[in-house]
Amino acid sequence: MTRSTRQRERERETQQTSEDEGVRACPECSSEDLVKSSDRGELVCDDCGLVVEEGSIDPGPEWRAFNHQERQQKSRVGAPTTQTMHDKGLTTTIDWKDKDAYGRSISSKKRSQMHRLRKWQERIRTKDAGERNLQFALSEIDRMASALGVPRSVREVASVIYRRALKEDLIRGRSIEGVATSALYAACRKEGIPRSLEEISEVSRVERKEIGRTYRYISQELGLEMRPVDPKKYVPRFCSELELSEEVQSKANEIIETTAEQGLLSGKSPTGYAAAAIYAASLLCNEKKTQREVADVAQVTEVTIRNRYQEQIEAMGIHS
Repeated sequence: MTRSTRQRERERETQQTSEDEGVRACPECSSEDLVKSSDRGELVCDDCGLVVEEGSIDPGPEWRAFNHQERQQKSRVGAPTTQTMHDKGLTTTIDWKDKDAYGRSISSKKRSQMHRLRKWQERIRTKDAGERNLQFALSEIDRMASALGVPRSVREVASVIYRRALKEDLIRGRSIEGVATSALYAACRKEGIPRSLEEISEVSRVERKEIGRTYRYISQELGLEMRPVDPKKYVPRFCSELELSEEVQSKANEIIETTAEQGLLSGKSPTGYAAAAIYAASLLCNEKKTQREVADVAQVTEVTIRNRYQEQIEAMGIHS
């Protein structure tokens, strides 16, 4: 056996050992930067382009779908798990339709049997009072989130925060609705969806004062790092409700940025600050809105708008 043959044999053995140990390298340039090509099912070296492995197993489905409806029809799995349900959506649901797998109507005896099964299915989904309370709290979060029009991600985060509060035993001595509402408010702030305490209290069954007190307690105990709300996040929604132009919106953002740099925002309500900036911008752009109209949309008082407005125009060097 020649030296070159022995060297090739050694390289082959080294490569085989590396593959057995799960460590892969390119046999051409010894690079470990290997890329999986999903469309062709090949393992390719990113440095020299050598196809190291081909014909790998595709873990995806064997069927193809070209739209959402086809994907739903061909899929053989259920809905993904979610934190918004007390059992995370893992339980079986008995369909309410009294039909068999072929779409034919079932007999009256079978219908009564299915009715009993549905009833017991609903009963055994919650095994104790703790699960029933969790189910009620998550349904409240879902109801309030729908009324506020916030995205699905906020509901998931709110459900996680409530579950953490339940695990840490922070609900003892407090109402379920109060903690659920506070979790939703905290989720809105974490996800950057601007909703004021006034808006949250409107869809809730508890008072604003209790929501604020419970929110401060939960955020402190759970260590939720909350940044101050940026008033600019309220500007697009308020301007849309007031039917103001893009020019007013841009000017309001400019006023907020300029005055905030001078320290005027510290200790002020972000909704009132945004409302005053919009009022000032509407005057500067000749699209005048009354203080009453802006105050109704922002859910603040006219006095707040007047005070913030005076501070902002003085900081901007504008004489009214």
